[in-house]
Amino acid sequence: MADHNRNPEVDAWFAEKQHPLDDAMQRARDIILGTDDRIAESIKWKTPTYAYKGNIISFNPANKHVSLMFHRGAEIPGDHPRLEGDGKLVRTMKLADVAEVEAARGDLEAAVRAWCESR
Repeated sequence: MADHNRNPEVDAWFAEKQHPLDDAMQRARDIILGTDDRIAESIKWKTPTYAYKGNIISFNPANKHVSLMFHRGAEIPGDHPRLEGDGKLVRTMKLADVAEVEAARGDLEAAVRAWCESR
């Protein structure tokens, strides 16, 4: 995992929120950061956001599941069946718990990797 890319601001956000799906969100965070060392995390729009040559993903913490918003998901090359939505740009990946995050790991990594490789 890319511990050197972990941002203390994001650590503080997780500590303050004490979200009921914290374990699942932290696991998704680890997967995203571990996919490519060039990914940086920060707090934007009051939520953890992951970027490489543009914003890739932000958490939507208001949901009753782990909701990952891919800012420009429609532009990610390849087939990513877990990305939902039919808008012009945004796609989301919704995961219920740690087990589902783990089951989606390959799909999440593939979408993040495809974004990074296409930039």
